[in-house]
Amino acid sequence: MTRPFPRGAVIDNGRLTGIGGVDVRSLASEFGTPLYVVDEAELVGRMREYRGAFGEGATVAYASKALCVTGVLQLAAAEGLSVDVASRGELYTAQRASFPMERVIFHGNNKAPAELRDAVDLGVGRVVVDSLTELERLTSLARDAGREVDVLVRITPGVNADTHTHIATGHDEAKFGLSLAAGLAHTAIDQVLKTDGLRLAGLHSHVGSQLLTSAAFEAVVRTLIVLLGDIHRRHGVWLEELNVGGGLAIAYTPYDPEPSITQYAAALLDSVDQEAKANGVPAPRITVEPGRSIAGPAGITLYTVGTVKDVPGVVSFAAVDGGMSDNVRPSLYGARYEVVPAGAPSPPRDARPFDVVGKHCESGDVIAAGVWLPADLREGDLLAVAATGAYGYSMASNYNRLARPAMVLVGDGHARLLVTRETTEDLVAHDVVL
Repeated sequence: MTRPFPRGAVIDNGRLTGIGGVDVRSLASEFGTPLYVVDEAELVGRMREYRGAFGEGATVAYASKALCVTGVLQLAAAEGLSVDVASRGELYTAQRASFPMERVIFHGNNKAPAELRDAVDLGVGRVVVDSLTELERLTSLARDAGREVDVLVRITPGVNADTHTHIATGHDEAKFGLSLAAGLAHTAIDQVLKTDGLRLAGLHSHVGSQLLTSAAFEAVVRTLIVLLGDIHRRHGVWLEELNVGGGLAIAYTPYDPEPSITQYAAALLDSVDQEAKANGVPAPRITVEPGRSIAGPAGITLYTVGTVKDVPGVVSFAAVDGGMSDNVRPSLYGARYEVVPAGAPSPPRDARPFDVVGKHCESGDVIAAGVWLPADLREGDLLAVAATGAYGYSMASNYNRLARPAMVLVGDGHARLLVTRETTEDLVAHDVVL
């Protein structure tokens, strides 16, 4: 069994009592609930594990979509990571975090002209070209700015990853990238190579998320290495960089397997070396873009139970003060989470199953079903959900006009705000009264 809670979490008789050296009761009392809590030791430790596993000969770019807040990007920059962004908002957050622009990779399948202009004007390190239309826009902007822009062409490799259909991105029907099978990738590559103002630094591909093995990554490496050789034969140039995206899985429950970052890095680097030798291609520099596997295990969410409702012989509900507005993944993907009681240390207690549900006007607002919790669970008790650091806050909404929760960073016995809690005034700040 794996442990989905971060390294700084203290679990006593199945109950979360503290995290990062801070008592969970004091967190709830000071900052309120729902509350996103990020364990700094886990977050930074995973950044360092990635950098150590891949070494100085590779680039690790944090996928900011997983958890894009200024403080987290400040930590990523300080740890020597690059960052990938996919919107003007994510780019602005990187700016606000004083992230070096040469370490920014700009993504997106539908970049607006204004977003591309920002990327060019700010001098981001890489623009990942996702369509022929985008390529035309970027060419014009680079020419007008009088500067050379380094680009990667995003390849749709036709690789089917073993993951949820909503997060599989490398198959031929995906909305992302330029199809290799349909010839669009070659068209884009040819165009970049003959365009003044653009420099083809390399190729990009991303096959999906929450991947448990390196098989899909190795298939992509094989495809892209062969393509590098083909580009050299056609144009006489060797491209220097392969960006294979992210997607490594994490454990959400104790029963989920969790791939090793170190083993993943070793398998990927070995695959690059072997395929390069087999195809007579100089080994390119590798870039990876982990997001979930950095932020996910570092975060938990604290809730307060507001209602306990028993339907005799059918089900028992524990309704909490958040739900699908702060974590939509169970509703969107059928994602499963580990939920435990939180609070003061307690001797073992009798348990019974509960469906932990949110407070939204949706029957599908279920955080976790069939969770064994103390049989005497009552209103006011705290619950903690593990592995919510990625795609909880990022995908949060104001459904039912709930305010988005606060987020704190904990470590060495201290808690620091990363994000303040929204207020009811915030909820109507952009409304216009007729």
